[in-house]
Amino acid sequence: MELVVGRVAKSHGIRGEVVVDVRTDEPQQRFATGATLRGKLPRGGGERTFTVTAARDHAGRLLLSLKEIADRSAADALRGTLFLVDSADVDSGDDPDEFYDHELEGVPVTHVDGTHVGVLESILHLPANDLLSVRTPDNREVLVPFVREIVPTVTRTGIVIDPPDGLIDPDAADEAGER
Repeated sequence: MELVVGRVAKSHGIRGEVVVDVRTDEPQQRFATGATLRGKLPRGGGERTFTVTAARDHAGRLLLSLKEIADRSAADALRGTLFLVDSADVDSGDDPDEFYDHELEGVPVTHVDGTHVGVLESILHLPANDLLSVRTPDNREVLVPFVREIVPTVTRTGIVIDPPDGLIDPDAADEAGER
């Protein structure tokens, strides 16, 4: 599986620098001088390899100089390029409270009472809050707010949730409300 660590937003200046929206917790490592980046070009342009010659912070983003990009025109052509790494090359370490999304995909999700709820398909990162996309045994997608009150336990081997009534099975909440 490929993970996006950055996306070229636009060119900067006349010497071929690019503005990158960083999507990694380790920008100093991923975009270090001399680092090789695998870029997926936009609009079906294929893949290309780039070598970082300089990196600096600029207004909450990263300015990169790449050995293969010499001028603004070449930098403009990179707009939308995704910089990728293979998930096999990424490890969150030994801390049980730290993990990458891909390390949790496919783990079982259970209710605090021990009932199997489903399997985690993905984590959706939204502006308001993150959501767990859980695939239930009857093939429904359930979106669970990824907050401590509802998701008290997260490990690489399983996730325990304590959802409010009706979140997992809306029909059960309707029946309870009719009583």
